Amino acid sequence: MKTLANMSKQQTLGAAKLCLAVVAVFIGTVVPRYILAQSPIFFSKTSVVIVTGTGVQQFSMELAEEPRQHAQGLMGRQSLAADSGMLFVYARPRRVSMWMKDTVIPLDMLFVRSDGIIESIAERTTPLSLTTIRSEQAVRAVIELNAGTATRLGIEAGNRVIHDAFKIAE
Repeated sequence: MKTLANMSKQQTLGAAKLCLAVVAVFIGTVVPRYILAQSPIFFSKTSVVIVTGTGVQQFSMELAEEPRQHAQGLMGRQSLAADSGMLFVYARPRRVSMWMKDTVIPLDMLFVRSDGIIESIAERTTPLSLTTIRSEQAVRAVIELNAGTATRLGIEAGNRVIHDAFKIAE
């Protein structure tokens, strides 16, 4: 095994370059991920309309479009206004699985297809539960509302959600 004392000048320079390269890779990949993971997550605001059998319901939503936003969701929130919620939009339709880990507010979860039709509803989910809550089919989005909102406002599977994320067939 060679030590610095008996390495040639060229070998020492090569080892130094290798060490610098390793440090650069570490700083360029690990440090930004750590900083990003520690930075606050911000959600833009949007409006969602749900057309039910009894009328039109409008909600003020926080929009979760990025993976970090999807992962954070409403975790850690202590309350949610009656006319608000969160809209999770996915790049492509897919079967979605959610859970209530670190979420202390009971929720109604509305699974919405690409055409804006509510595919299914998971009502009154259990706070802090690790039980998986899944869409029955591929969906484009999930809407989270305060628990009991779907029943109170007559929101059902088959109702239409109006938002730019959903394409309506002509």
